[in-house]
Amino acid sequence: MPTRDSDCLKILTILYVSTLLIFNILAVKLWHLGPFIFTAGILLVPLTYIFGDVLTEVYGYGKTRRIIWIGFACNALMIACIELAILLPPAPNWHMQNEFAALLGTTPRIALGSLAAYWAGEFVNSYVIARMKVASNGRWIWTRMVVSTLAGQMVDSAIFITIAFLGSVPSAQLMVMIASVVAFKVLYEILLTPVTYKIIAYVKRLEQCDVYDHGINFTPFRWQEK
Repeated sequence: MPTRDSDCLKILTILYVSTLLIFNILAVKLWHLGPFIFTAGILLVPLTYIFGDVLTEVYGYGKTRRIIWIGFACNALMIACIELAILLPPAPNWHMQNEFAALLGTTPRIALGSLAAYWAGEFVNSYVIARMKVASNGRWIWTRMVVSTLAGQMVDSAIFITIAFLGSVPSAQLMVMIASVVAFKVLYEILLTPVTYKIIAYVKRLEQCDVYDHGINFTPFRWQEK
């Protein structure tokens, strides 16, 4: 295992965090697929879980835990900066203040739901894949990726939709929204599983690294193992 962060790990971290931030910008666009309505950001959500799978599978839960926190901090910083930009008084000859606020602004419930859902969903995804890797002695990688994604996406979608829409949408409709979003995300990742598998195999060969999380403390509230 590398004693310090390699260039490959740094690149994967940058891609992971960039995907997360782009998702939050694209989330303002709504589109429909048959009877379902999604945000454009949903196209990128599975990619964050793919990066999470690659990071946990290759480098282990400990390093992935730090990267999840980095993503959380960057996401919170972006939200705070956008809200600050909205509060700045617009120039007299700039007439897009309302459009800017409508597109990039967010309500406290949406912001809280987004941050909480990301944090919980990513840690569940990483925890499940790390535990299953140890329990299976490295076998059934496809099963690990699908099961971990299903668990993470269920937590992610349930938290976000509940915080964002509870009280404004009937409970039965909330359940339908959660189920449809989870089904779409998981199906999306299943279709991309062959790609994820190839990326994992390539990174393992490149890094000569394949971490098994034996005896690790799985609390999310730790920066690194002692």
